[in-house]
Amino acid sequence: MDPRPELTRLPPRLARLPLDSRGYPVPWFVHWIDGAPEFRLMDPAKWMRAVRERRCWVCGDTLGQYLTFVVGPMCGLNRTTSEPPCHRDCAEWSALNCPFLSRPHMKRREDELIEACKGNNAGDMIARNPGVTLLWTTKSYQVFDDGRGRPLIAMGPSLRVAWVAEGRNARLSEVVASVESGLPALRSACLREATPLRQLDARKELDRRLDELRELYPPEEEQLCAEVVQ
Repeated sequence: MDPRPELTRLPPRLARLPLDSRGYPVPWFVHWIDGAPEFRLMDPAKWMRAVRERRCWVCGDTLGQYLTFVVGPMCGLNRTTSEPPCHRDCAEWSALNCPFLSRPHMKRREDELIEACKGNNAGDMIARNPGVTLLWTTKSYQVFDDGRGRPLIAMGPSLRVAWVAEGRNARLSEVVASVESGLPALRSACLREATPLRQLDARKELDRRLDELRELYPPEEEQLCAEVVQ
């Protein structure tokens, strides 16, 4: 079977991945059930190997010094994600071609299987399609406990960011809309702090991080990368 014709050319590492019955390459991290890939679930053993052996989350090969995370805009705000990093070309291909990432109106398919697995998720995910994908490139990250015994990842300082929407460079207006639509959930989280003082501190920290993220927004014209001066 050949890859689907609408997909962009596969990077060599991704070309070695198996294809599903539709012609989509199956990322290395995907969990298989009864011989079929379940794209909505990650393989926990692969997560451990990705972190321990410094492997790409998408292709499974060894990573170099540069690490690219494929995340939603709100992960860029709190610099936290549940998924290990990728090679830059693997990350870019995924952002441009993954059906969920490249189609803003596509929703996560929920069923009994996904409901049963929700209790195992680390952190507090905002259950939505953000419409915009952020590619966050760094040289470092740290694994930490989310307070419930599950691992999360703190992404290191960004060396390069890219914003992608609908399989192309994201426009500034799209990035702004995506971030603004995710802020209510984070502001509500601030209000769950134990005391009014801690709530105020959490809100101030949220505003500070939002200002930092805005520095990485694309310009008015479409541009794939916003380089960060070191």
